[in-house]
Amino acid sequence: MKILVADDDPQILRALKVTLRARGYDIVTASDGTEALNRAIEHHPDLVMLDLGMPNLDGVEVIHGLRGWSEVPILVVSGRTGEADKVEALDAGADDYVTKPFSIDELLARIRALTRRSPTSEDSPAIRFGTVTVDLLAKNAYHGTAEAPEIIRLTPTEWAILEVLLRNPGKLITRDALLTHVWGAHHSNDSGYLRVYIAQLRKKLEPQPSQPRYLITESGMGYRFTPDRSDITTSYEEVP
Repeated sequence: MKILVADDDPQILRALKVTLRARGYDIVTASDGTEALNRAIEHHPDLVMLDLGMPNLDGVEVIHGLRGWSEVPILVVSGRTGEADKVEALDAGADDYVTKPFSIDELLARIRALTRRSPTSEDSPAIRFGTVTVDLLAKNAYHGTAEAPEIIRLTPTEWAILEVLLRNPGKLITRDALLTHVWGAHHSNDSGYLRVYIAQLRKKLEPQPSQPRYLITESGMGYRFTPDRSDITTSYEEVP
């Protein structure tokens, strides 16, 4: 798999190049925004990993440029920790956001999450996590087995939220994106709605609703469906 890594810090660029190549990835690098777009056009990577604070074109401008012609997964890796910076990048079209410093294990988990095949394709409409099975085509959900199911009753609004999350396993879905999808653009600031429905979904789907394993809150950003929570580590450290 080919990854385009764009960062103006030569040490980080070199460290990521060595580390990711050691894991079997084919790496293309760029040190500024213009070069990043040119490399993306030339090499058609399977994933783009980029910093926000780059010369010529900053990261958000690169995201806009990529989204004009490509649906390639975009992972922002940035030292900017402010909520406004994260929301701006995600709204521009980034799929996920990791702040520096970070652990390489987390970075690799995010890469796997963004590039794994979605389990909601036509040949595999049923999604299973924990004791729950959700069939998005048939619009039903249950605990246990198909032979002895315990039906889970979901409201239309709960279905709408759950479907977006399940169709994007491992990806961060912003609050604004969920609110706009379910209630429309005029409710994009009503995050209270979302918290209530996420809490209801957790009560119905999570083994321990107070300690969610699958429907995860990313503070200040949005929500993420993680089929296997153990793939994501919360420890942060400098890239070796």
